Amino acid sequence: MLEKLRIIFTIPELRQKIMLTLFLLAIYRIGWQIPLPMIDQEAMNQFATNMANTGLGDFLAKVSVFSASQLNQATIFGLGIMPYISAAIILQLLGSVYAPLEALRKEGEAGRKKINEYTRYLTVVLCLIQSAAFLKVVIMADPSGTGASNMTADLFENESGNLTFLWQIVAILIMTCGSVFLMWLGEQIDEYGIGNGISLLIMAGIVAMMPGALMSLLTDAKFELTSLTSGTVGIEKMIALILVFVGVVVGVVFITLAQRRIPTQSAKHVRGRRVYGGTRQYMPLRINQAGVMPIIFASSLLMLPPFLLSYLGKTMGNNWFANLLGTTGQVLQNPLSMVYNLIYVAMIYFFCYFWTAITFNPKEISDNLKDNGTFIPGYRPGRRTEDYLEKVIERITYVGAGFLALVAVIPTIISELLSVNFMVASFYGGTGLLIAVSVAFDLVQKIDSHLIMRNYKGLLE
Repeated sequence: MLEKLRIIFTIPELRQKIMLTLFLLAIYRIGWQIPLPMIDQEAMNQFATNMANTGLGDFLAKVSVFSASQLNQATIFGLGIMPYISAAIILQLLGSVYAPLEALRKEGEAGRKKINEYTRYLTVVLCLIQSAAFLKVVIMADPSGTGASNMTADLFENESGNLTFLWQIVAILIMTCGSVFLMWLGEQIDEYGIGNGISLLIMAGIVAMMPGALMSLLTDAKFELTSLTSGTVGIEKMIALILVFVGVVVGVVFITLAQRRIPTQSAKHVRGRRVYGGTRQYMPLRINQAGVMPIIFASSLLMLPPFLLSYLGKTMGNNWFANLLGTTGQVLQNPLSMVYNLIYVAMIYFFCYFWTAITFNPKEISDNLKDNGTFIPGYRPGRRTEDYLEKVIERITYVGAGFLALVAVIPTIISELLSVNFMVASFYGGTGLLIAVSVAFDLVQKIDSHLIMRNYKGLLE
């Protein structure tokens, strides 16, 4: 392995791509620490502490994981690339129901460039909306304004100390520019770096959280023999956590790479004196066809009701919302409850089938096979092939959804059985681990393509 790593850095082009990617990721991490001007960071830290165990705090923490953002702090990269991800998802969903977008998707490279252009425009609009909503939440958390602001210029502060409209406009523009800059960084990594720029930004944000969770675990650890179910982290519990982590990663890797191979055969074509086609191949269908999107949708929707009820209770001053929040909070704000996990698993199954239905079109694939003179042995081209593909994708989606549900509830199981802090246990499954493993494999495959092209062995060989 060390020899392969040495070979990677001996190839000038590949070394330049890797170094540029690391440099751009370093810029992202530096900007991630730069606060918005005129913000009292101590007050923001207090705000984050107060929100830690509320519906709003859980919602912001969940969104921060898969958007490379820092919503519990007011920084220039506070929104991360969440607006870009939202814009891409919206256009992908619209592409299945809106005819002009569907036509663009079928135009190849030219259509893809046009859709990317629309995505950028929509990203700017969503940046403005989401940054305004974020500031509104911060201001509502401290209506007096004395905790959220510490401004020296009279231009940005009125006599009562509340945040003025002009300051909000400045903050909205700064956060919008920060997210657009991150989108540009991702595109530069795609074009000049190693690739998968947006995914690498998300992975960098997830990996950056791991040292803090590890330090919190080691701080409470005692190097002595203790019971696995005790609240103390001893030697047995550390060994068990390491073995569980390795096992979960191996399982995630196995399912991520798992495929259902559909055999295909192309028809023979006689052109002149030569015969083309007639070869047997296969069409790979991923077991986890939906990727990490079902967990993202399910976890976000579970966090929304407590967040909305809390917001309505503060803005409208109605006790009914507060009472309803207290009732639902016991279920939707406690990831260790049985009801929460049952709802969580059911929503993951629903969104697995929903997202697969959006992204996988059996009719389109059947038509493409027919146009290329390819067929699945035993099934006539057209309707029979379409029905067969739909039947296969339904079965493997059931398995993929079960895998996602298991990964999603593993942190709860570890937290309950081993009495470990839930924030530490969350790195053993869920959205963060899936994203990190998927992006790592894509990165390794891109490096392998450069090595194999130059007659070297790949990293996975």
